[in-house]
Amino acid sequence: MDCRTGFVVFLSLIGFTFAVPVKFIDCGSSSGKVDLVDIAPCPSQPCQLHRGDSYSVNVTFSSNVETDTSKAVVHGIIAGVPVPFPIPNDDGCKSGIQCPIQKQQSYSYMNSLPVKTEYPTIKLTVKWELRDKDNNDLFCIKFPVQIVS
Repeated sequence: MDCRTGFVVFLSLIGFTFAVPVKFIDCGSSSGKVDLVDIAPCPSQPCQLHRGDSYSVNVTFSSNVETDTSKAVVHGIIAGVPVPFPIPNDDGCKSGIQCPIQKQQSYSYMNSLPVKTEYPTIKLTVKWELRDKDNNDLFCIKFPVQIVS
């Protein structure tokens, strides 16, 4: 392992030491069950997301179905209105999950949540879904965040 790779691994491990299991609401995980949600860094709740930074999101879940594909859909819910929240990669099979997803198996979905500098400072709820090939939710979670400067 070269020096740069080792440094990235080291920084990732430090980031996970600041992760606290996030309190979440299941909003309709019809094809799976969520066990744990971690956001790093997030030392307190609601998570304070700084504009211009990116956060690691890790969702541990088990699947009730078999599927060859999975797609993430993320929204920020502001005053009851869902606003699309773009993420760098919406393909769940390229986000820590080995596809095809098997029934009764546990998986660790990992992605990043970039917070753009143009986002307003606001409290909101993030709704994060991972959908199977039939567009059913392997998981659907909601958790509160606060975007700060």
